Amino acid sequence: MELTTMTTSTAKSTYSRLRGLKLAALAVGASFVLAGCAGNPPTEQYAVTQSAVNSAVSAGGPEYAAVEMKSAQDKFKQAEVAMHDQKYDEARRLSEQAEWDARVAERKSQAAKAQKALDDARQGVNELREESMRQVQPAQ
Repeated sequence: MELTTMTTSTAKSTYSRLRGLKLAALAVGASFVLAGCAGNPPTEQYAVTQSAVNSAVSAGGPEYAAVEMKSAQDKFKQAEVAMHDQKYDEARRLSEQAEWDARVAERKSQAAKAQKALDDARQGVNELREESMRQVQPAQ
């Protein structure tokens, strides 16, 4: 029984040391990964944002969603400055915000255009209805 107690005691201390080493290695590895991410410029996000802003402009963002479009363009310019200053975390954050503002502007523009098309179609139907009523009345 004494032998078992000693083995268990030794196993626990070895396990504790290994567990501590594993946790330390995990912490060091995670810090390297985070440091690596912070040091890389967000070029892919920047390109996606630039595309989103261009799409919003093409969709009529400046006309139909001026506030959202201005916000997207301002944040995109700030992201560009942050990239130049090598503040990559800030550049990534601003770029993501600009992308979403641009997407909102694009959707808002599409919705406004669709509403305008619907209103035009209704007006056309009403004009046809009125014209058909005028043609029917003299025949009576």
